Amino acid sequence: MSKPLKQIHLAAHFPGVNNTTVWSDPAAGSHIEFASFAHFARTAERAKFDFLFLAEGLRLREQGGQIYDLDVVGRPDTFTVLAALAAVTDRLGLTGTINSTFNEPYEVARQFASLDHLSGGRSAWNVVTSWDAFTGENFRRGGFLPQQERYSRAKEFLATANELFDSWHGDEILADRATGTFLRGARAGAFVHRGRHFDIHGRFNVPRSPQGRPVIFQAGDSEEGREFAAASADAIFSRHSTLKEGQAFYADVKRRLAAHGRRRDQLLILPAATFVLGDTDAEAEEAAREVRRQQVSGATAIKHLEFVWNRDLSGYDPEGPLPEIDPNVDEEHIARGRAQVRMYRDPLATAREWRELAAAHRWSIRDLVINTGNRQTFVGSPATVARTIDEFVQADAGDGFILVPHITPGGLDAFADTVVPLLQERGVFRADYAGTTLRDHLGLAHPDDARGERERAAS
Repeated sequence: MSKPLKQIHLAAHFPGVNNTTVWSDPAAGSHIEFASFAHFARTAERAKFDFLFLAEGLRLREQGGQIYDLDVVGRPDTFTVLAALAAVTDRLGLTGTINSTFNEPYEVARQFASLDHLSGGRSAWNVVTSWDAFTGENFRRGGFLPQQERYSRAKEFLATANELFDSWHGDEILADRATGTFLRGARAGAFVHRGRHFDIHGRFNVPRSPQGRPVIFQAGDSEEGREFAAASADAIFSRHSTLKEGQAFYADVKRRLAAHGRRRDQLLILPAATFVLGDTDAEAEEAAREVRRQQVSGATAIKHLEFVWNRDLSGYDPEGPLPEIDPNVDEEHIARGRAQVRMYRDPLATAREWRELAAAHRWSIRDLVINTGNRQTFVGSPATVARTIDEFVQADAGDGFILVPHITPGGLDAFADTVVPLLQERGVFRADYAGTTLRDHLGLAHPDDARGERERAAS
């Protein structure tokens, strides 16, 4: 007997300007005007996507004290944009990345509870930590926390926020006009938290929201990140977008759930995915090559090489050969705290490998970065892309995908118009929303229902 088809989850990532976004394309629009966010969100909702995902940058990207010329538009405040989008959408989930390293639990919990009320139960929080040294300089604490400290703070941050969400049970508001009684009891919203990172007590001033708590996302790929997600998250983002790597990540994270008393269906795994469409597969492949060259300018290629060489390489020609000088491994890194640094644990070995590749293929610096960096996940005609996405999900390489178009805000339009109908024909994607909240879309239980289930199991 064959197993039933898995239903695919789809989401859309508004990426902002970085090396996946071709801001110079004539079709690209503003990354800060609200019209761009509204267009993107309405397209995602028209396609019946689960949610829109908005990443957050707390500082402009820079290296060696210089701002990237490819990333200077910044990003409006996440909560402001998501709250505005709640007014122009009806069902689409609204997910925001909010940093646990440089924020406080009360403030974040209040903002998410408010967003959940404003949107009718569509809020989600991507809980992240930060080790960016240059970002830390914007904040009172300054610097950045070591990895163990970051995750220790993140765990307590989320636990504290949940205590604040749960300080209202949902039945406190009586609002009896005849007696003039508004609250059933005087303890609504009362909380006390004593911990290593947070020592707070008081009253949480936002009543229980439609979802009880926002849906919790997590994006860490480290051992600590995977365990954090298995213990606390409703969904985890993944950067493993090939079939084999996706299956390995999927199996690893899903097996961790049992140790935390959770079922496999209580955590969704959603890899990020880029795509290029064409009328034919050959046309899409040609377009993908051009997009990749647009994504990696000469300036971007040099900056990427500096992650490995840990030297100022601005004097090198990106269309010329790799530096003959070896990476600098003895001094503090010029991109201290940047996530990309962790990708190259052994710079000398990476440099040797890249020199061999460049010699074998006669690649310039720019050619090397284009060919060794991230490729588009799905490339082909709409039929090919729909089939491949379905195959990946049915083979447990993910429960769906978070799509990252290279053009903003219109880059999602063709996918919505051509690929989504084919997935619907296959019977693996919804024709319409069945519920009103993001938890409904993702098939997740309300926290109050889940708590009752745990209590019954324990009795």
